[in-house]
Amino acid sequence: MNQFDTTAPFYAAYRPGIPKEAVELLAQRVAGKEHRVLLDLGSGTGQVPLALAGKMTEIDVVEQDAGMLGEADKALAGLPVAVRLHNVPAEEFTPSASYQADLVTVCRAFHWMDQGVVLSRLEGMTAPEATVAVMGDGSLWTARTEWTDALRALIQEYLGEERRAGVGKKYAAHNRPYREILAESAFGQVEEHTIAVEREWSAETVIGYLYSTSFAARPLFGERVDDFERRARALLDEHAADGGLIEHASFQVVLGRRA
Repeated sequence: MNQFDTTAPFYAAYRPGIPKEAVELLAQRVAGKEHRVLLDLGSGTGQVPLALAGKMTEIDVVEQDAGMLGEADKALAGLPVAVRLHNVPAEEFTPSASYQADLVTVCRAFHWMDQGVVLSRLEGMTAPEATVAVMGDGSLWTARTEWTDALRALIQEYLGEERRAGVGKKYAAHNRPYREILAESAFGQVEEHTIAVEREWSAETVIGYLYSTSFAARPLFGERVDDFERRARALLDEHAADGGLIEHASFQVVLGRRA
C-alpha cells in the first residue's frame, strides 16, 4: 500500500495552504518574463499550482499518486492557464528535449524524493535563470505546543513511539538542511526565507488533517480508528475550551539558482 492511499480527499480538504508571502516571493522570481513555465514536483493535490496559477503561462504538475493527482485535476480545472498532469515520480519526469521550466517548486515533498537525482535531472529541463524552490513547514507531529504534544502522545499510544510513514514503514528523517543540499547542486546560489504562520484549528480540521498524513492515516489504526477518533476529539475539545487550538509554524522557503 502506498503511504498516501486513502489520504487524498483529506489532503485536498484539510492541508493548510501556501502563505501569501511565499506566493509573492515565488512570483517575483518570474516577474517580467513574457512566458512563465512552472514545474511543481510532488504536487499532492495541487496547492502550489493553484496558488501560482495567476502568475504563470504553463504549469506542469508531477505527482506519482493517482488519487492525489485526481484531486489536483479537480482543483485546477477551468483555470485560464495551460495545465499538464503527469502521473510519475519526480525522479522519472521526462519532458521534451526543448522543455525549459522557469520556476520549479517542491512543497512538503522533498523528503520523500531522491534529492540528488531530482536536482541533477532538473539541470537539463530548466531555463538558465530558473529558480528551484524547496518549501515546507513541519507538521502537527513536529509542532511543540501543549495540545499537539498531547495529541502526538495519543497517536503514539495507538501506533508506537516511532513516527510512521504509511503501513509497515517508519519515517526516516532528513537531518541535512535543504539549503546545504541545494548548495551542492547546479542551483548553488541559495537564499532562505522564513515566514511566521499562525493557524487556528478546530477538532474537525485537526482530525481531517491527521487522516491526510502518512503518520496518522486512517488505515494505520485498523479496527481501533473509531476509538482513536473519539478520544482525539475529546482531547482536542478539552484543549480548545482552554484557550484554542493555535499552531505557530515557520514556513521555510529555500531558493536556489545557478551560480
